[in-house]
Amino acid sequence: MRELLSELSDWHAAGTPFALATVVAVRGSAPRAPGAVMAVTATGQVAGSVSGGCVESDVYEVATEALSTGRAQLRTYGISDDEAFGAGLTCGGTIDVLVRPFTEEADRDRLRELVDLISAGEPVAVATVVSGAAPQGARRTVLADRAAGTLGDAGLDAAVTDDARGLLAQGLTGSVRYGAHGERRMQDVTVFVDVHAPPPRMLVFGAIDHAAATARIGSFLGYRVTVCDARPAFATRERFPTADEVVCAWPHTYLESTPVDGRTVVCVLTHDPKFDVPLLAAALRTPAAYIGVMGSRRTHADRLERLRETGVGEAALARLASPVGLDLGARTPEETAVSIAAEIIQHHWGGTGRPLAELSGAIHHTRRRPGPVA
Repeated sequence: MRELLSELSDWHAAGTPFALATVVAVRGSAPRAPGAVMAVTATGQVAGSVSGGCVESDVYEVATEALSTGRAQLRTYGISDDEAFGAGLTCGGTIDVLVRPFTEEADRDRLRELVDLISAGEPVAVATVVSGAAPQGARRTVLADRAAGTLGDAGLDAAVTDDARGLLAQGLTGSVRYGAHGERRMQDVTVFVDVHAPPPRMLVFGAIDHAAATARIGSFLGYRVTVCDARPAFATRERFPTADEVVCAWPHTYLESTPVDGRTVVCVLTHDPKFDVPLLAAALRTPAAYIGVMGSRRTHADRLERLRETGVGEAALARLASPVGLDLGARTPEETAVSIAAEIIQHHWGGTGRPLAELSGAIHHTRRRPGPVA
């Protein structure tokens, strides 16, 4: 949804009816994860993607039909029929796509409220009935302190609100099943809970050229990037135009005063003991998803000894990704930033880091490691 905020805002302002197609389930290998969206207006404009090109043409037709009938539709796409040139996923997986029309002004107003919340960085979850003994396409918006909309039953609303807040706290999107009145461990109703948490943070310490490249790729990956350095001449907005924040402060002091959660990634590029040791000691006390540290193997060994002397235990030290990055043969700051980003992605999804050509089985990992959110 975040990638379509601009288009949805423009269409709402113009009063343009549109349909929103959302991937609500994935089985096997698929190009896009649950929550991927594609929007189609009544005038034929298209934004977003649900499969990277495999089934978009058919989804366009379904969206056009939904706009005409005013009814939501659930479509399942699997392996394509090559002889019939049917719409399908050549990757061999299966996806369920829910297409919901927004033809009524009241519906578009409610969606605009959601767009405003996401734009403001407010954590919000949207629960939508996918199938079963409840009105298909019915939606309930859930925030930490309030909820709006109904799925057609008070008991179902209460159960979904409770579970949506749990998913919201974890930053996880997924489907949940209930009885018709919200009973747990029943399968009568499938509800897709699409979680829109604020962007995860990337904290980059050390205002060097590698930090500038890392900040750029962090922004590209969707992180809210902060660059921090204690040296005023280096920690400047001019040197880091793509960063969301540039902070001039001692790294460990800043880290101890800023929010860090299980989605935050920390990149320590200073490789100077007077900065690194207190900073890493502080970082290892946080729930950060990833802590990558630049430096040679000799520097890393020395750093470990210094951290042990401060009382950091072996279990905590094992969390450090150092030397930082995957072995890509990187040389330039930009190549090194790609190496760091690749390791962050690998850590998040549990990939092997090996060439896909050397592997067999599914290309897309369907289970991410606990904590971080992409």
